[in-house]
Amino acid sequence: MSENSFDVVIIGGGPGGYVAAIRAAQLGLKTACVEKRGSLGGTCLNVGCIPSKALLSASHHYHAAAHQLGAFGIKVGKVEIDVAGMMGHKDKVVSDNTKGIEFLFKKNKVTYVVGAGEITAPGQVTVTGKDGARTLEAKHIVIATGSEVTPLPGVAIDEEVIVSSTGALALPRTPKHLVVIGGGVIGLELGTVWGRLGAKVTVVEFLDRILPFNDGEVSKLMQRILGKQGMSFKLGTKVTKVERKGKTASLTVEPAGGGDPETIEADCVLVAIGRKPHTDGLGLDKVGVSRDKRGFVQIDGHFRTNVPGIYAIGDVVGGAMLAHKAEEEGVALAEILAGQHGHVNYDAIPAVVYTWPEVASVGRTEEQLKADGVAYKAGKFPFTANGRARSMNESEGFVKVLADAATDKVLGAHIVGPNAGDLIAEIVLAMEFSASAEDIARTCHAHPALAEAVKEACLAVDGRPLHT
Repeated sequence: MSENSFDVVIIGGGPGGYVAAIRAAQLGLKTACVEKRGSLGGTCLNVGCIPSKALLSASHHYHAAAHQLGAFGIKVGKVEIDVAGMMGHKDKVVSDNTKGIEFLFKKNKVTYVVGAGEITAPGQVTVTGKDGARTLEAKHIVIATGSEVTPLPGVAIDEEVIVSSTGALALPRTPKHLVVIGGGVIGLELGTVWGRLGAKVTVVEFLDRILPFNDGEVSKLMQRILGKQGMSFKLGTKVTKVERKGKTASLTVEPAGGGDPETIEADCVLVAIGRKPHTDGLGLDKVGVSRDKRGFVQIDGHFRTNVPGIYAIGDVVGGAMLAHKAEEEGVALAEILAGQHGHVNYDAIPAVVYTWPEVASVGRTEEQLKADGVAYKAGKFPFTANGRARSMNESEGFVKVLADAATDKVLGAHIVGPNAGDLIAEIVLAMEFSASAEDIARTCHAHPALAEAVKEACLAVDGRPLHT
């Protein structure tokens, strides 16, 4: 092969794209990854998952030092927040992670091409960078360009006063009043960051509850917990206008079902109503790649588009728009292209909200099971009855496990509590092996540990918890 000929060319260096590139190279395929940002990792590592967790961790430490350590007998003097220092921590974390991916590319002999990739013909990707254009030939082309912020019609995001998640990750100071439009994961996480640092946070949500895709009991509890932390909520409310006035903004809102309008003044407005597939400038229409009405690339069960030799993975194909789902698809596709049998179990994809307490879920909710007429049993165990949680002063929340009424197979699980994002992994693994709730219940768990709550919830499915 010439230096511009490859077995696989992947457009997009986010979690799906870079992981697909590494796995394809491991399997002996000559691989190139095209990324226009100039920094690998996609939205997740640059302006998403990783920087938001860096800010969540920093703000959590600040809030604990200012308000919580006294309960442990730890006396702290005046606690101050250095926003610039916090941003420096975030930027270092991002830089270290993106450089780490470049190292992995070199280690696995993946060709990294910086520039905007466009499919100009079947088997051909033209990359336009600062040094001009370069054409790559490929047996297989993978679209892994991820997603971008969904705009709110009529609202101009300036990333100063009216911001997307990108701007909310780089505010130079704590706003006095932050209005978050959207009560989903991104809005609640970033609202939590700035709320801990002293901002008044108001969440405006069109639907009648926050975290609308989570189990209903989880949504209800988290609204109560976040309310105690200082967030206020306007549910069943739509935003009809956002107007910037110098360094502040004015929002006009009204009940979603109709009613009198209301005006809210804010120092900063975060638009967090979701994400949409990023497919602009890829040449998809030129080569005839089909997309649905919302712009998602349409694929079959093996990630193939309707055009031979062109595939798609990650946010751009819809489903759970999560980095780890994209990674799993990247690995599966690479293995398929190498003649193996890659597979993704979409029933066992965890989702986590990194507020505190954390929220973690996998599989079906009670509402979904009821809607589908599935007979199930539910087992629930509160963290107030868990010794480790009590010792941490982190006893809010519960573990809930849902199992098939006839077979006891685990169908879903929902956790609100400390380290929920780590605790859910055990249940995801169990579901991957089609385990029953009894299988988890009969597994010895270390004491005292938060994971005992998972065991107890599974015991509760059979009506026999030991500690509640």
